[in-house]
Amino acid sequence: MSTTMIERTGNPVRVTQSRVVASEWIKFRSLRSTVWTLVAAVGLLIGIAALFSAVMVNQWDTMDAGQRALFDPVTASAQGSTFAQLATGVLGVLLISGEYSTGMIRASLTVVPRRLPVLWGKIAVFTAVTFTVMLVASFVAFLVTQAVLAGQNLDVAMGTTGVLRTIVGVPLYVTVAGIFAMALGTLLRNTAAGISTLVAVFFVVPPLFSLLPSSLADPIMKYLPNTAGQAVFGNGGDGSLAPWTGFGVFCVYTAVLVGFAAWRLRRVDV
Repeated sequence: MSTTMIERTGNPVRVTQSRVVASEWIKFRSLRSTVWTLVAAVGLLIGIAALFSAVMVNQWDTMDAGQRALFDPVTASAQGSTFAQLATGVLGVLLISGEYSTGMIRASLTVVPRRLPVLWGKIAVFTAVTFTVMLVASFVAFLVTQAVLAGQNLDVAMGTTGVLRTIVGVPLYVTVAGIFAMALGTLLRNTAAGISTLVAVFFVVPPLFSLLPSSLADPIMKYLPNTAGQAVFGNGGDGSLAPWTGFGVFCVYTAVLVGFAAWRLRRVDV
């Protein structure tokens, strides 16, 4: 896995991106925190969506026409996405900041002196695992919510417009949010600072904008990272960006942040 490692035959082993990815995969699956964080993300996504649907079914008969009109059974399965996003975001920060806190990053960058393959390897492993796990969880969340909503005949079929986009959009959003968080962890190199910044960006700043007059807040709110990203599984209401446009904006935010993280990793000593 490194130019400094020697095989039994005495031949040096070249550092390649695929070998770095394999190394990062070993790190990823060997940490207990990764398993438990992903389990938490899955549980939150499915559990909160089911709870939301159960509350809607229970209160449906007491709701007026306006309240019923606001309910969207298609996006009911996405109600836990915000909490799942927090879990995957914490995981993204931990995967890089944890190595800085333990000092393991020095060994990683000694073995891979070009440095950037380490970051690309972490992103590749995180993306593949998180998207796969959350895609399955999103599908299960849809099935569970529709089973609950069937109690009031509010359920929708798989072929209903927007269903597939919601099922795929949720894992896309939480995965990119995790990459965003990993970039923060790389920039700040501290777990507490990375998670605090993540919470501020996604959970503190947006509510602050709601305190402003709507004429000022509305044009800005739809371009904030969380609002833009969540448009991919939203219903397009409230003047939000079009689903894939919003997700594209979120990806641009993430790509820029990853670019800064890569620059810092290359230019600043450990």
